[in-house]
Amino acid sequence: MAQITKWMVGALAVNCYVIATEKKHAVAVDVGGDAQKILQYLNDNNLQLTKILLTHGHYDHMGGVAALQAATGATVYIHEADAPMLSDDELNLAQWIVGHSVSPVTDYKVLQDGDEIVQDECTFHVLHTPGHTKGSVCYQLEHTLFTGDTLFRLSRGRTDFPGGNDDKLYASLQRLKQLDGEYDVLPGHNETSTLSYERQHNPNLR
Repeated sequence: MAQITKWMVGALAVNCYVIATEKKHAVAVDVGGDAQKILQYLNDNNLQLTKILLTHGHYDHMGGVAALQAATGATVYIHEADAPMLSDDELNLAQWIVGHSVSPVTDYKVLQDGDEIVQDECTFHVLHTPGHTKGSVCYQLEHTLFTGDTLFRLSRGRTDFPGGNDDKLYASLQRLKQLDGEYDVLPGHNETSTLSYERQHNPNLR
């Protein structure tokens, strides 16, 4: 069974998740910074990072990707609508918010809704959930949802950045609400939750 480890990385405390498989491969979700810390964890646990999955293209979720990819050779995945953000500091908000550049990512694969990414016993299902950005996605791994900045505990992502859209985010949240079954919700910031809790208590899902 895969093991999920979480760190808060970067200046904006993004939740980065590393999923370790039974064959000692690893998949990282949202490497927003602190690449050396993640690399040390991989080395300490004899894990080979093969894939980096991005929920969207804002700098606080991809700021550590270039360094970690250079050190491991991992393949980077992002939705096609957010791919230009990986090498543009205006689009990824680095210049807007922190006033400096982040290392660009130029080697990646683009995703679309319904794609599947397989690593050993893990299959990540891609759910396109626009609203926070045009290319925001959630990744479903069995009964876990990596929701990025689409769904937070008792909250939701912002829509006032370029590419944000309230109506699209509402539709994306309704899509998550209507998923069958129970899921652990692992968001891009703040505490983890469950989908049943959010269905009942999150005003954005009512």
